[in-house]
Amino acid sequence: QLQLVESGGALVQPGGSLRLSCAASGFSLSLDYYTMGWFRQAPGKEREFVAAIRWESVSSDSTYYADSLKGRFTISRETAKNTVFLQMNTLQPEDTATYYCAARGTSGNGYTVALTYAYWGQGTQVTVSS
Repeated sequence: QLQLVESGGALVQPGGSLRLSCAASGFSLSLDYYTMGWFRQAPGKEREFVAAIRWESVSSDSTYYADSLKGRFTISRETAKNTVFLQMNTLQPEDTATYYCAARGTSGNGYTVALTYAYWGQGTQVTVSS
């Protein structure tokens, strides 16, 4: 059974950095038809797309980001650890949210849409505050 477990959320001061991890089990990140995504949801707001990564060959990944987060967030994967990461830099209070890892069994388009992802982790809390 496919499972995703996020970790790395914490309380951090504005301007700080965090790296979130999403450990996958029940499937292999080396398979070529998965897309992994990160979403976030702040209290009272809808879940929003953060970043996605899909791989089309052993050595070629495609990464995508919400326009507002480009340059600050980086998504990557480490196949040997079956883990996807989200590096977040220059964090701001508006980045405060629960961050979710998600997976879908296709490398097609629509990766920004939460409903296209069939598998979700439990979420990890990121709080940016002084």
